[in-house]
Amino acid sequence: MAAEQIISQEVNAVANDSTRVKENGCAACHVLFTLVGRMNLSETDAADLLTEVLLAKPELNDRFIAMVENIHMKQRMMGMTFAIKTREAKDKYVDSQFKNALDELLADTANYGVDIVLRKLVMSYIALEIAQNLGIDYHAATEELYYYMRKRDEETHAALMRLIQSVVDRSKYR
Repeated sequence: MAAEQIISQEVNAVANDSTRVKENGCAACHVLFTLVGRMNLSETDAADLLTEVLLAKPELNDRFIAMVENIHMKQRMMGMTFAIKTREAKDKYVDSQFKNALDELLADTANYGVDIVLRKLVMSYIALEIAQNLGIDYHAATEELYYYMRKRDEETHAALMRLIQSVVDRSKYR
């Protein structure tokens, strides 16, 4: 499979030379956008394909997560550039991110529905909990969560769907 070969080659290349990932860039996103570029796919299609390949190839999945962990946890001290900014600059950045996130969630609700937005919010919450509890950055926590979920696909999908359905059902009564 061409996608598997591209993913494997890029994981190996990044593992051998982390400078392939742009400064403060996401290692997982780098692999994703390599797929987008080389296979001429949309970001969504490439993300689905990446997940499919990593689900089907546990060894590649292990190498992928090891590459992400190395860059995001071992090589970087993420957050330092933000920490040295002035309070005003920090507030402007957070304000921008806040507004962008609200707009994105609203657009996703309109385009994909409430269930998808709830899934996105739940996944973000879980990844944030992992990041805070382990003291790692959010990207690494997200990839750890996806790694775990790929290994327990049916179980985690069912648990997420039960939670989302419960939230949707309860919101109808308010």
